[in-house]
Amino acid sequence: MVVSLSDYLILSSIVFCIGLVGIFVNRTNIITLLMCVELILVAVNTNFIAFSYFLENESGQIFVFFILTVAAAEVAIGLAILTLLFRNKGSISVDVTNSLKG
Repeated sequence: MVVSLSDYLILSSIVFCIGLVGIFVNRTNIITLLMCVELILVAVNTNFIAFSYFLENESGQIFVFFILTVAAAEVAIGLAILTLLFRNKGSISVDVTNSLKG
């Protein structure tokens, strides 16, 4: 069985829609919002890899490395901020972050 480009694009669009729906449905937990953003980035990475493979061009794979680097930095900084927020406020809900307005 041969996997075609459209199969990868369908999978990627399903993962992207799951991430997008997760962002709109759950607006109370920040960790869930971060996971949904990661799902969207995974969908974009899947598109880059699929097009890179089927077009026989390595530039898409190079973009994936940059996106993964930015995603790892986002998670590290985001979780550090959430840890400090939980220590100070006792909760990590989105409502607590409204008090951080400057």
